[in-house]
Amino acid sequence: MKQNNYTIITALLGIVLGVLATVLVTRVYEVKKKFDGDYNRWRKLNLILQEVQKNYVDTIDMEGMTDAAVVAALAELDPHSVYLPPVELTESETELAGNFEGIGITFNVPNDTAIVLSVIPGGPSEKAGLVQGDRIVRVDERVIAGKKTPQDSMVRLMKGPSGSKVTITVNRDGTVIPFEIVRDKIPVHCIDAAFMVNDTTGYIKLSKFTRTTYKEFSEASEKLLEQGMTKLLFDLRDNTGGYFDQALLLANEFLAKGDEIVYMEGLHRKREDFKADGRGMLKDVQISVLIDEGSASSSEIFAGAIQDNDRGVIVGRRSFGKGLVQEPINFTDGSGVRLTVARFHTPSGRCIQKPYDKDYAYDIYERYASGEMVSADSMKVDTTALFYTVKGRRVYGGGGIIPDVFVPIDTTKVTDFYMACNKKATTMRFASYVFDRHKAQLAKLSDTAQLEAYFKTLGLESMFLDYAARVDGIKPAKGEWELSKEYMMPQINGLVGRYSKVGEEAFYRFYMPIDDAIKAALNNPGVVE
Repeated sequence: MKQNNYTIITALLGIVLGVLATVLVTRVYEVKKKFDGDYNRWRKLNLILQEVQKNYVDTIDMEGMTDAAVVAALAELDPHSVYLPPVELTESETELAGNFEGIGITFNVPNDTAIVLSVIPGGPSEKAGLVQGDRIVRVDERVIAGKKTPQDSMVRLMKGPSGSKVTITVNRDGTVIPFEIVRDKIPVHCIDAAFMVNDTTGYIKLSKFTRTTYKEFSEASEKLLEQGMTKLLFDLRDNTGGYFDQALLLANEFLAKGDEIVYMEGLHRKREDFKADGRGMLKDVQISVLIDEGSASSSEIFAGAIQDNDRGVIVGRRSFGKGLVQEPINFTDGSGVRLTVARFHTPSGRCIQKPYDKDYAYDIYERYASGEMVSADSMKVDTTALFYTVKGRRVYGGGGIIPDVFVPIDTTKVTDFYMACNKKATTMRFASYVFDRHKAQLAKLSDTAQLEAYFKTLGLESMFLDYAARVDGIKPAKGEWELSKEYMMPQINGLVGRYSKVGEEAFYRFYMPIDDAIKAALNNPGVVE
């Protein structure tokens, strides 16, 4: 604040000196506008904008100024009350809607070129003839290969309204081929993986809470139940949330009739409680919920309901701490506001939202700096905000959900070699390198056992070390590879495996044996005594 005042004073001095220097040729006008001091009616903001429009020396971008004023005003509230211009509003709604309009592919950009990772069955691209491994050179007339085109820009170019046409030009084994594709509605799946870990334990990885989450989760859990699931590892790590009603529906699957799921309350919103109806199909399934610092919003509502009702065990690290109820206010120009109107509280009364003070944006970095990521004793716990679960266990507020079983980040395998490979995305680029040379064989493999056997015949480990040295000039120092390989090779196997029929699930299957949070969850019965 002091700095701002100093800046303003300096600017005013400059104006005064300028007026004195040219007093013979300049007239200074003073026009007083009435302001009644009632800030509740926003009159001061309107007066300023009107005066700027009438008197400013150059042409005014009123749309830009109005948007800037709204953004600045909302910034005085909380970090999540935001203004969204038309483009951003459309993108935010599309991300959670469960479908979008486009060409129906997933792609990766390992070397400044988009490589088709998978073609959605029955989608426009499959019908047109695109296949896994195609390198996208142009979208219509715009060259995107080798131009350092941002990935989100590539997505925007390929998306478009149903029925519109786009020409995607690809490089396939050295041959450049243009494909005219008619865009259509494409389903977006929120479950990345769902499979049995052993004879009785199922695993579901949920990436976000979209409009289709409950439907997808129900279908996945039903299949796992048919395969003998009596315990579920539900992975909500890095799940930033989404639709509130989907979190309610998922929690309802596990809770008994009358169990509180969550309640919301705000200055202009009376307390509203949400309880389970007892019709859930998974009330007898043991559950362990995996969370971390990337788990937020609806993920925290679900985890808090399971924890406070002593229904299952929460495993991992303290969640993000976003528990604000936001209502959409949309305008006719396509823009909108997401306004915070209340706060979410877990059944025991804990407020999920962490304090939004001056360090809010740097909270996750501070967790690393304070040692919270590697030590439970360093975890930020507000012992004055004490609450009790249904069975009388102590739980604490202060923001986020604190796990029952803490799992630290393992930094022992992060060598200089690993960091150098990570910086250059060596593992991802190596995966596409392997695919280019073995695509025919990979296309035939449909389970991880087949993949594992095939990788052994390839000598994938020595291939990777040769690739890292030859292409990126990266070689492990003495002893580094021994430390890093048990962490890196499962990732490499999974990244290459994504190019097979196993798809995205390959990564989770290969990585699972070295995942400390999964190990902790498997070793825990999933029942709170």
